Amino acid sequence: MDECRALAEDLRRVVGGRVLDPLEILFEPGELSGGDARLRELLEVKSQAWAEVLCGGDDRAAAFLAIRLVSALYPGDEPFDPPAAWWGTPLGRAVARRAGHPAATAVPVSVAAAMLGITRQGVHDLVRRHKLDRDPEGAITTASIRARL
Repeated sequence: MDECRALAEDLRRVVGGRVLDPLEILFEPGELSGGDARLRELLEVKSQAWAEVLCGGDDRAAAFLAIRLVSALYPGDEPFDPPAAWWGTPLGRAVARRAGHPAATAVPVSVAAAMLGITRQGVHDLVRRHKLDRDPEGAITTASIRARL
């Protein structure tokens, strides 16, 4: 499965699970009057369209969409701080590549490794070779991670 198609499938699954499934739980059977099926069909189309933007050549549109998706799918009062494994998902990889880390200008080595899909030692090697930058506190800058991706 190519990267863009895997991303569309991941978006369909995540949006369905985080947005549409709760609606089906909250409404009584029949209250959506077939709207649930229409919403699933629309989600199928939108997931593909979103994946095309995130895989496409318009960096600004892709970054804006990545941030909108993260904001809508992972709302909260605290800054967005997903587990390291999230960066390995198709959506996590797309967000890292197109927007960097939506809530941080620098991240710990462990998060940088997850965002890049490499080991922590690999991150240290890239820092030593001046392929990744550190901020004054020693964290890895998300701008250098995004540039590396």
